[in-house]
Amino acid sequence: MSKRSFPLGRGLLYGLYQTRLKRGLTKDAMPRHVAMIIDGNRRWARQLGLKTVAHGHRAGAAKMREFLEWCDDLGISVVTLYLLSSDNLTNRNSDELTALMEIIAELADDLSRFRDWRVQHVGSTAGLPEHLVTSLAEAEKRTATKTGMHVNLAIGYGGRTEITDAMRSIVAAHEADGGSLDTLAELLTPDMIGEHLYTGGQPDPDLVIRTSGEQRLSDFMLWQSAHSEFYFVEALGPDLREVDFLRAVRDYSRRQRRYGS
Repeated sequence: MSKRSFPLGRGLLYGLYQTRLKRGLTKDAMPRHVAMIIDGNRRWARQLGLKTVAHGHRAGAAKMREFLEWCDDLGISVVTLYLLSSDNLTNRNSDELTALMEIIAELADDLSRFRDWRVQHVGSTAGLPEHLVTSLAEAEKRTATKTGMHVNLAIGYGGRTEITDAMRSIVAAHEADGGSLDTLAELLTPDMIGEHLYTGGQPDPDLVIRTSGEQRLSDFMLWQSAHSEFYFVEALGPDLREVDFLRAVRDYSRRQRRYGS
């Protein structure tokens, strides 16, 4: 479902509308896990005539900090942010990637020092610069004992690669235990595969949101989103407003989840 953002301003009427949306949400109908595909940062920078698209990426990162606050304030337990795909590592120019890596490293450090959030990198480190890998590892270590909202940073992430890595992990563990391929075939289940994904042990996303009006998954959480609800927002990433998010959650709460039926 796609929703267009209409300018409501930031005055009294906007505040009243935002409060009304929040009051209409019930705790029982709240998603536990929200996944966000932040898209449109480059278009945002170009539309404003900014010198480089890095300005758009930085604005998008700042918006994701806001987005996490909105989620936390509603009591959502897990949020996954799709910040950099494995495909981006090969189809973006080097200058843009260098700037984006710095912005993501700064964001990871910032989030690890904010509230009681637990930060986790989900994705592969292949192709990521050493300083970013270090920043992600330090953010995870710094927040390992925190008990607040769980924040997944999908960086160097690809859904197909994740499933492939999960299968390799299962085969390697089974072989290490002395098992054969025949016995593995008997034991293999969707639950076992799920346990070996980057997000193993976490609930699958109930709601997947994408900004910029694009309506595709872009290799994001292919396994985990099998029964997710989707919501597409016309606003470019940096222009996302809290009312857009609240509308997405309201829409989710009104849907009858069928889980494939």
